[in-house]
Amino acid sequence: MQIHLKDISTAEAQNYLQHAIAPRPIAFASTLAADGSVNLSPFSFFNLFSTHPPVVIFSPARRVRNNTTKHTLQNAEETKEVVINIVDYDMVQQVSLASCEYEKGVNEFLKSGFTPVPATLVKPPMVKESKVNLECKVLEIKPLGQEGGAGNLIICEVLVMHIDDSILDENKKIDQRKLHHVARLGGDWYCKVDSGNLFKVPKPNIKLGIGVDALPMNIRNSNILSGNNLGQLANVTQLPSIDPAFDDERLKNIVQYFSLNPADMETEMHQYAKELLVENKVDQAWQVLLSA
Repeated sequence: MQIHLKDISTAEAQNYLQHAIAPRPIAFASTLAADGSVNLSPFSFFNLFSTHPPVVIFSPARRVRNNTTKHTLQNAEETKEVVINIVDYDMVQQVSLASCEYEKGVNEFLKSGFTPVPATLVKPPMVKESKVNLECKVLEIKPLGQEGGAGNLIICEVLVMHIDDSILDENKKIDQRKLHHVARLGGDWYCKVDSGNLFKVPKPNIKLGIGVDALPMNIRNSNILSGNNLGQLANVTQLPSIDPAFDDERLKNIVQYFSLNPADMETEMHQYAKELLVENKVDQAWQVLLSA
């Protein structure tokens, strides 16, 4: 299917985009109006865009159905301060409740049952139940249009971070396994990050991976190894060589049973290498493949 977004309604475009561009982190933004009334609302058009200076951006879009703007946007324009509270699984149902379109002046802290605590440098309160709070000053608000669905980029500099000790490791760094982020998908769908769905991908950093184009042809054209597998193998900084000390019983059995049929032997080795790569045992997988 091919869609030209200008040919469909804004609501349809929103549906496709929000289902496809996901997961999105949630900025749970607390703000104050000029009269001092508190507002608390979640926004999934949100991310980190700079670390020096530390800048995050979230976007309260104009409502599609009636082109009205949100109280958070109005408050940010009036007071130029916001606290962004990071959402995790323990608070997601209350966060959803806070997204209700209450009248201006209604305190969503009370409606959603969250606990306000004073920030240190800005006036809006922080959400006590959130494990990370970002005190921010608003640097700029950039409208992206005047029609329903148009975003308004609230560009914020993070002044202070508050981090709950319960999610820190022994080095006082955030342990990703302890912070169960929640992210928005399309429609009513969310996803939860926990240790069961976390995985690591080694970063090339300064050293360059050899690249898929440098892999031996029989590996690159394998019918068994996936694109992810090839990416793992191609992330080494130089093509490995056979290690005479590599001793593997399953590899020996493959060689013994399939020595008279090279094609079947290669298939078995590629399947074994794939299993090793799933376990992130890249060095062992290379040794198996080099033995083919």
